[in-house]
Amino acid sequence: MKGEYLLFNLVVLLGPILASFEQRVHYVHHWKRAFQAAMIAAVPFITWDILVSGRHWWFNPAYTLDLHLLGLPPGEWLFFFTVPFAAIFVWEVFGLRYSASPTRSRTSVSVIAALLLIIVPFLFLQGFEYTGLVITVLAGVLVVDGFFGNGIASSRRFFLFLPLLLLMILIFNGYLTARPVVLYGGLFKSGWHIGTIPLEDFAYGLAHITLVLTLYEWLGRRRRG
Repeated sequence: MKGEYLLFNLVVLLGPILASFEQRVHYVHHWKRAFQAAMIAAVPFITWDILVSGRHWWFNPAYTLDLHLLGLPPGEWLFFFTVPFAAIFVWEVFGLRYSASPTRSRTSVSVIAALLLIIVPFLFLQGFEYTGLVITVLAGVLVVDGFFGNGIASSRRFFLFLPLLLLMILIFNGYLTARPVVLYGGLFKSGWHIGTIPLEDFAYGLAHITLVLTLYEWLGRRRRG
């Protein structure tokens, strides 16, 4: 179906919207901040998407509308808002019990970022362009979160949230790659998959949502301060 990618985004939105009025979470009160965080994070990720679309991945015309903006179908544009909206809802649910304040040393996260960056030149030398880019971005997001954000990646809340985030990536990206709505070439990536999902997509999703959450908590801190 040509509008399937668009429908996918509507389904992703449905659950969080229906649960937004639950008395304890009151996610409806955070919609504006969630949209702002998603919009800011979308700028670098959509720019990346535009630059590599048709090179690292492309979109199956059988499942996407013929209308494109800057080479991306409407469903792809919406993806950068609907998936963060759903992820932030889960984050808020975890917030009922756990704080986003760091409970571990931010230095350890910085060490992880540095180790990731060390392997990037080797990935590019092997021709794994997508792999190298996604590792670079993930390391950059960890640095931003640790030094300029809230250090949420060092919090217990994030540690407990992480398995559910990976599960969401498995479900959402698994659907998009299994249909397939999104197609990948054999070049520029490691070739390792979990099911139909390139391993790099997990790092991509982790970087994207971590940046969204960092911005979301930063906006909340500004509002409170």
